[in-house]
Amino acid sequence: MDSTPDTSETKSPKGFAAIWPIILITALFFFWGMANNLNDILIPQFKKTFTLTDFQSGLVQSAFYMGYFLLALPAGFFMRKFGYKVVVITGLCLFALGALLFYPAAEIRQYNWFLAALFVIASGLAFLETSANPLMTILGDEKHAAFRLNLAQAFNPLGSLVGLWIGQTFILSGIEKLDAADFVREAKAVQTPYLIIGAVILLWAVLVIFTKFPRAATVNTHDADEAKLTTGQALGGLLKHKHFLMGVVAQFFYVGAQVGVWSYTIRYAQSEIGITDKAAASYVIAALILFAIGRFIGTGLLRFVPATKLLGVFAVINIALTGYAATAGGQYGLYAMVGCSLFMSIMFPTIFATSVRGLGPLTKTGASFLVMSIIGGAALTAVMGKVSDMSHIKTAIFVPLICFVVIALYGLGSKSAKVDMTKSH
Repeated sequence: MDSTPDTSETKSPKGFAAIWPIILITALFFFWGMANNLNDILIPQFKKTFTLTDFQSGLVQSAFYMGYFLLALPAGFFMRKFGYKVVVITGLCLFALGALLFYPAAEIRQYNWFLAALFVIASGLAFLETSANPLMTILGDEKHAAFRLNLAQAFNPLGSLVGLWIGQTFILSGIEKLDAADFVREAKAVQTPYLIIGAVILLWAVLVIFTKFPRAATVNTHDADEAKLTTGQALGGLLKHKHFLMGVVAQFFYVGAQVGVWSYTIRYAQSEIGITDKAAASYVIAALILFAIGRFIGTGLLRFVPATKLLGVFAVINIALTGYAATAGGQYGLYAMVGCSLFMSIMFPTIFATSVRGLGPLTKTGASFLVMSIIGGAALTAVMGKVSDMSHIKTAIFVPLICFVVIALYGLGSKSAKVDMTKSH
């Protein structure tokens, strides 16, 4: 660890020089929200373009979240060794590379190439998500760290909505039965949006490179206790924390439920009420609006209700909603699916915050494992696709129902405690 004072960055920047790094990092929350929810558009788009089964189209999420799973620990290692800024730049470069790979994938019309591009994008996002949350807490006065992080998080659902709008407007055509010439056009519909995204992300990487950040963002600043731990010691220590292990399991099932519900909302709407993919995308947008509203409502309720208890109650409500969607179907079943998002809103940050509580010097390693648990989005979305192929898309909704049962058990079975939600995702 370099203890030599860096006179160029020891003085706190003033005015716009202090705000600019915050703007750059806040935008990352917007960018990964956009990338995540564009996948909900790609699933129906690739399904018709490549004539895929639901299981095959669900591999979009499998490839994507596999990137999170495999790169979360390396991202944590990079962060401890090189500091936050290097991790952010690396993440942005990988994100941009993956987006630019969509162009050759569309030219040769190979589904596997698209999956590889999505894996690269997610690898970049693993670096960004691992670094951006803690980085926001050191970009300015410590007294206002909570405000900065909550403000940044508010841009995540906004990015999700923009991603869906881009997909609905520029990728989905609304054409269900394709002629021979249509297949080529549908495959190439993703080229321009992803080229623009790749260019913007590369520009952002350049801006970060040439921006002066506080010294704490550019060097290794982990505490001495954590520095003394070997990887084996950190893992062994985490295994002794039963609550943390339960949290990792709950997070796995939560991400599986969230990604599964959003990924197959368009498919569900097409099947149950007979509308086009372009029209059905509006229901995913409505779900994300409810998700954003739920974050504000949930954050307010957390001032009065213990976090794990509120988590458990919201999970029970979603068990009822997914149960209705899986059995009743139709327009009201679709409404129930969309309504789940209101109550999913607090789940990721609540599970994250309650899981790492009390880990001390194991917190950063524990956080990496919670990011790795995002693999639930890959595994369980594929399971939903398989169930749908074997029976019906409506039946596949029993998969997120089971996920919410696990989350309810975690929430209602935990010791109720108010946690500092400013340390969450």
